[in-house]
Amino acid sequence: MKRPLLEEKIFKALMLAATFIVVGSLALILATVFIKGFSALSIDMLIKTPQGGFYMGKEGGILNAITGSLVLSLGATALAFILSLPLALYLNLYLRKSSRFAFSARFLLDILFGVPSIVYGAFGFIIMVFFGLRASLLAGVITVALLVVPVMTRAMDEVLKTVPFDLKEVSLALGANRLETGLKVMLRQALPGLLTAVLISFGRAISDAASVLFTAGFTDSLPYSLFQPVATLPLAIFFQLGTPFPEVQERGYASALVLTVIILAISIAARIISRRFTKNTVK
Repeated sequence: MKRPLLEEKIFKALMLAATFIVVGSLALILATVFIKGFSALSIDMLIKTPQGGFYMGKEGGILNAITGSLVLSLGATALAFILSLPLALYLNLYLRKSSRFAFSARFLLDILFGVPSIVYGAFGFIIMVFFGLRASLLAGVITVALLVVPVMTRAMDEVLKTVPFDLKEVSLALGANRLETGLKVMLRQALPGLLTAVLISFGRAISDAASVLFTAGFTDSLPYSLFQPVATLPLAIFFQLGTPFPEVQERGYASALVLTVIILAISIAARIISRRFTKNTVK
C-alpha cells in the first residue's frame, strides 16, 4: 500500500475514533442523567419551593432554583451584551486587521475565556468585600456577566469577521459613516450569528456553579430583590448530590435533568433563530 493512502486511512480511523469517543461520552452523560433523574422528577418538584428539611428528604421542590437561575442568567447575559457588542463592533469597524491593539484585545479575551470560573467567583467575592456587599442577586449577575463577556465578545467578533468586506465598502461609498455601516449593515448581516452568540452565552451563564458559589448565595425563597441571595440550579444540584440520603441524591439528578433540558432548549432555539434570520442576509 502506498504511503499517502496508508496515512489517509490511519487519520480517518483516528477521526472516527475521536468522533465515537466524544459522541459516546455525551450520550452516556445524557443517559445517566435521564435514567437516574427522570424517576424522581415530579410536578411538585417543578412548582414548589423547598419546604423545611427539603435537603434532608422532606417535601418541596426546586422552583426557587429554576427561577433564580433564569433571572440571574438573563440579567448577566443582558449586561454582558451591553459590554460585548460595542467592543466587537469597535474591533471590526474601526480597527484594521493588522492593528496591535486589536490583536492585544483578542489575546486578552482569549486568556479570560480560559480562566476557570472559580477565579471569577473569587474575584467577585473580593469586590463584594471591598464595597461591603453581601451575597446577592446583583453580585451574582455582575460576576457571571464578567465570566460571559469574553465568551460573547469573541463569538461576536468571529461572526462580524464573516461580514463581506465589499458590503462595508459599498455602504461607505454610498455616503454612510462607519457607525451607520456598523449598525445598519454589519449588524443586519451578522444578526443570526450574533443571536446564536447571545444564546450560547446564556447557556454558559445558567450552567455555571463556581462563579455564583461565593457571590449569589443561596436561599429557599423566590428571587424578589437584587440585594438578596438567590438560588441557582447548579448549586441546588451540588447540595442535593452532597447529601447522604439516596432520595435527595435522586432529586439532584432530577435537577440536573431539568438544567439539561433548559440548555437543550436554548441550543435548539439558537439553531431555529439562526436559520430563520439567515434567509435575510446577503450572500
